[in-house]
Amino acid sequence: MEDDRGDGEKLTLVARKPSFGLPTACPTCLPVYIYLRFAQIPFNLEFNLIYPDSDQIPFIESGDYVAYNNEKGGVIQNLKEDGIADLDSEVRGIPEWVSMRAMVESWLADAVMYELWVGSDGKSASKIYYSDLPWPIGKVLYYKQVRIVKQLLGIRSDNAERREEVIYSRATLAYGALSYRLGEQSLFFENRPTSLDAFFLGHVLFTVYALPESSVLRSKLLDHTNLINYAENLKMRYLDASPSSSSIPQGDPSSSSSSSRQKPSYWSSKPKSKPKKEKTEEEKKFRRRAKYFLATQLVAVLVFLSIFGGHEDSEVELEDDNVGLHSD
Repeated sequence: MEDDRGDGEKLTLVARKPSFGLPTACPTCLPVYIYLRFAQIPFNLEFNLIYPDSDQIPFIESGDYVAYNNEKGGVIQNLKEDGIADLDSEVRGIPEWVSMRAMVESWLADAVMYELWVGSDGKSASKIYYSDLPWPIGKVLYYKQVRIVKQLLGIRSDNAERREEVIYSRATLAYGALSYRLGEQSLFFENRPTSLDAFFLGHVLFTVYALPESSVLRSKLLDHTNLINYAENLKMRYLDASPSSSSIPQGDPSSSSSSSRQKPSYWSSKPKSKPKKEKTEEEKKFRRRAKYFLATQLVAVLVFLSIFGGHEDSEVELEDDNVGLHSD
């Protein structure tokens, strides 16, 4: 592969913002962040607040090089194929490793998606994705995503309870298998971190820190003490104690001005290493795209209100269920 990265340029990970004491509160972004820390690759961290529903986020850029989440199997797969960071060279041929990672990326990812958008009051999802947008736009985008998630998970009004039971039973099986495989080890395979550890550690941290205490998935995970100890040990080793960055904030950075002041520049949404001219041009491009985004979403709000005007939020959600899902 021809390396398009500029000489001496750090990678920049563009992710969704931190919250719940996590460096990024996005369940898709967090494993990429962890993977880079496992690989010990220096990188800058930027936060994109403009496109909460973009499937390109997270993405990595450096010079002319860009690796998007929605291309070639995701950012981590891009990093491996492009020769930047491959932690799986020793294990990718092990069938048990393949099956374990498949469970994490399918069954456990589905369970998090369900709890975030369907099985909870939506407060965590709104905080992660929409809290920086005007309220009407955030509300419309939230209901749109709820409808999309129900379609992805095959949830209809006539099978909602059965689908929930399947989702949680699969998560229970996955936790049991992972707990058995891990035992008292510090890592799953070969005593070295792999992408399986990155995906599962991201899952555990998100489930424990970002989901509410009433979460069914969270309670099932907490039943496995060795999985919790595994996550806490790796968190301290790779995320909290690092010479190149600060520890994970111990509270919501948006809720305390003092904690925000104490955060080092590593946690800033502005990268340190890019030249000022390049950053200025990028800001201009982001502003133009932001104006277009807000304008299109405003149109969406007006259409939404014209169709559903006068209805309560609960009625809107019910109508979305009945209209969009019976055709599945």
